[in-house]
Amino acid sequence: MTRSPQWLSLSLSAWQMGLEAQQVIALRLTKLAFGGEAAVKETALMISEKTESMMALQSDMALALMSGTGHLAPARAVTHYRRKIRANRRRLTR
Repeated sequence: MTRSPQWLSLSLSAWQMGLEAQQVIALRLTKLAFGGEAAVKETALMISEKTESMMALQSDMALALMSGTGHLAPARAVTHYRRKIRANRRRLTR
């Protein structure tokens, strides 16, 4: 079995992340459209998640660059965000 090039795997993963993100966006917009306390909580959660995720990813990327594994940074970033997106999709579809 031949192994696909790393860029192809990364591209496919990024494409999948985009599709998953669109699902989460649709679910969140639906929740926000209904308004009320659930919308307020979702908005606060969305902002805090994005801030925490950005801070964690930024430190991970800096560590990767300093340790000489910077070439792995794009794949790690996509993996990081896909994990968060999947968790949000699971939470929003319950």
